[in-house]
Amino acid sequence: MRDPALAPRALFFFLAVLCLTPYASPPLALGLGLAMALAVGHPYKTHNGKAVKYLLQASVVGLGFGMNFGEVVNAGRTGAGFTAVSIAATLAAGLLAGRLLSVKRNTSYMITSGTAICGGSAIAAIAPILNADDEEISVALGTVFILNAAALFLFPPIGRALSLSERQFGFWSAIAIHDTSSVVGAASRYGAEALKIATTVKLTRALWIVPLSLAAALAVRNKKAKIAPPYFIFAFVLASVMVTVLPAFGGLYSIINGFARKGLTLTLFLIGAGLSRETIKKVGLRPVLQGVALWAFISAGSLLLLKNLV
Repeated sequence: MRDPALAPRALFFFLAVLCLTPYASPPLALGLGLAMALAVGHPYKTHNGKAVKYLLQASVVGLGFGMNFGEVVNAGRTGAGFTAVSIAATLAAGLLAGRLLSVKRNTSYMITSGTAICGGSAIAAIAPILNADDEEISVALGTVFILNAAALFLFPPIGRALSLSERQFGFWSAIAIHDTSSVVGAASRYGAEALKIATTVKLTRALWIVPLSLAAALAVRNKKAKIAPPYFIFAFVLASVMVTVLPAFGGLYSIINGFARKGLTLTLFLIGAGLSRETIKKVGLRPVLQGVALWAFISAGSLLLLKNLV
């Protein structure tokens, strides 16, 4: 008797390999993943979360081998002020929107945190601190991932329509797009300078997971909360240091950087494949309204600021 799971598995591996070829762009990879999720489902869904986490982190470190340490420091220093202001404004606006829309506290806080810092990574970090249940986590992740996917497709054409420079687009995408994977995907379509700035500024934002988690633990009085710093960011910085002080290995760095870019494209495919019909159904109208309102707020606000200051 034929195994009914054989066809979805074969399709999964075919599409995954396709995403590693030059024919697959980040938006196409995400679209293929979404199409597969909605058509036949993910044959390895129970392993998808860990695969996305580790592949994304390894790929981000690999991107560090394509950047000079001086560029990383300059972008991080310039983006620090924007990061602090935008995170504070997003957290305040998000919690207010959640209260006005009567979104559950845990769900509202996770959507707000995911928008303010780094999407699914922030949600995964604070969910256990809040003692959030599976449904609350699914709703928050679903909301953020839907908007994150939309941003990957929408931001590059909007940036070009507004005549944003690569520098401006790099800052804008890092501030206004939720997940690191889509930030890198959108910025890579815009240009090399946009990619360098967007990656560095987004990783600077990701460091805020630690103080955010501490604040969440204090808010819910969870003294047993385990807070894990995003160590892969320090590995990214170390990679850029190696590029700067050991330039003789430039050929090897280029190879690693190339693999990292393919890894990020594959990550987007896995993210799309992990978004099921059930998750979309669970989201509901109010969390989506909160997410959209907050996303519009941070996108428009940061764009106006960047147009005048960068």
